[in-house]
Amino acid sequence: MTNIPKISLKGLHKEFGKKVVLDSLDLDVMPGESMVIIGGSGSGKSVMLKCILGLLHPERGSIKVDGEETVNLRGNGRKNLQKKFGMLFQGGALFDSIPVWENVAFGLLAENKVTRTQAKEIAVENLRRVGLSPDVAELSPAELSGGMQKRVGLARAIAIKPEIIFFDEPTTGLDPIMADVINELIVERVKEMGVTALTITHDMSSVRKIADKVAMIYKGNIIWTGPRSDIDHSGNAYVEQFIHGKAEGPIQMEILKA
Repeated sequence: MTNIPKISLKGLHKEFGKKVVLDSLDLDVMPGESMVIIGGSGSGKSVMLKCILGLLHPERGSIKVDGEETVNLRGNGRKNLQKKFGMLFQGGALFDSIPVWENVAFGLLAENKVTRTQAKEIAVENLRRVGLSPDVAELSPAELSGGMQKRVGLARAIAIKPEIIFFDEPTTGLDPIMADVINELIVERVKEMGVTALTITHDMSSVRKIADKVAMIYKGNIIWTGPRSDIDHSGNAYVEQFIHGKAEGPIQMEILKA
């Protein structure tokens, strides 16, 4: 296995006005690794993800993918980079105006590399890989339950055969049983495809199921990182408070009291 990280963030800094959201953040994700980022709301998880995806531009710092700098990539360079990425969005982000199979094949159809017939076959196969039958392909996303929408979102993320898959709060809004089903599917598909995975979540059951390594972000910085097996004895007061969901501790919630 190569020693070059699949994703390497160095000194990543992002602010909105006077609010610093990422404060010289460093993180390495190795090829084939499933890295899970934990942290409370507003800690910088989503902003970090958007910077890697190129949706936000950091004020300074480096974002390397396969050893190549991506911060100022434009045009075809950015387009080629995006082909390495698959994404499962928090809300599913499915298009209601087109059937499920077109949602799954959206990236393939956009590239014009396959016919609509081929795209549909690929979509049906990827739906099968996430436990959905062929008849689901013809349905509208609005006809699906929340759990089924997540599965369709996962099918879309893997259909383009990416090298890196990003998971944004993959179990939000799901009951515990369906959340476990989604976590199992993520583990199976990531291992089967040999891809690198980067997940942001505050759901500890997801962390324990899908992570190889865990990193905690707090006030825009990675304050602890280690293997999943170390999370229960991290020796870090912030991590301890977060994984046990305690109000008391070094992380202070800003609550306006009447």
